[in-house]
Amino acid sequence: MRDDAIETSAKVVERAINMVVDWQLANAPDVIASRLNHQPTTASTFQQHRITWQPPVAERYKCNIDAAFSSHVNRTGIGICVRDAEGTFVLAKTMTYPCTVSVDLGEALCLHSALQWLSDMQFDNVDFETDSKLTVDAFLSTKNDLSEFGCIISSCRSLFRTFFSNSRVEFVRQQANVVAHALAIEATSLASPTVYFDIPNCIETLIIN
Repeated sequence: MRDDAIETSAKVVERAINMVVDWQLANAPDVIASRLNHQPTTASTFQQHRITWQPPVAERYKCNIDAAFSSHVNRTGIGICVRDAEGTFVLAKTMTYPCTVSVDLGEALCLHSALQWLSDMQFDNVDFETDSKLTVDAFLSTKNDLSEFGCIISSCRSLFRTFFSNSRVEFVRQQANVVAHALAIEATSLASPTVYFDIPNCIETLIIN
């Protein structure tokens, strides 16, 4: 039953993402203009507006991270996925907190967890990607924030300066972060942290595609 639940979760996430992308493509400026001008919409027009995950450059890793929140089970899930320059799956991790926190706090905890884990694994040359612009802006800012969110971001900066000499933290659109989001959703149903050395079922279809 557990395997069926994972497959169902992955299919639901994939279908939702496809619906959002299709809606965005249908309402893209170039598509609307072509309709008004009675011009056919070509596959290349759609491709220009499709946002997909991109691998890092040679000899670098990309670490996508995201948080998910379940009020039903009162948990915050964290998903972390590492892939190489060939787009090949390297490692993944799911973590859960036995409470629901604010979105901003959850995304900050997500970045901190990823930095802590990969520093323990002695990774460098990593492009950390999150779809939380607030988290990235705060991380790159020099402002002092004494809130709980600010304290977590400050700890993120400390980890980054200490253990990562050739890495960066970047914002990415949600459409390019679906693997991490699927992992985060899966994490809300797990009782303890899990490290995956092989592609977990909940993201297998997304990784292959």
